Amino acid sequence: MCVAMPGIVKKIDGSTAVVNFSGNEVNAHVGLVDVQVDDYVLVHAGCVIQKVKKTEAEEIIELMGGM
Repeated sequence: MCVAMPGIVKKIDGSTAVVNFSGNEVNAHVGLVDVQVDDYVLVHAGCVIQKVKKTEAEEIIELMGGM
């Protein structure tokens, strides 16, 4: 089972986004989902696979932070 942490899109350059996960920034391909800067997203295998509502993302981050 995989558990994905939401990250926030900080920058988009063409088909690549810089996504911040609690201070760790990773590049992710955005061709599958239409995203904008400041969107919360889930990333799998280097690709953004889903946008997440801010309230849901914050709840998941809080829950996972306690682990």
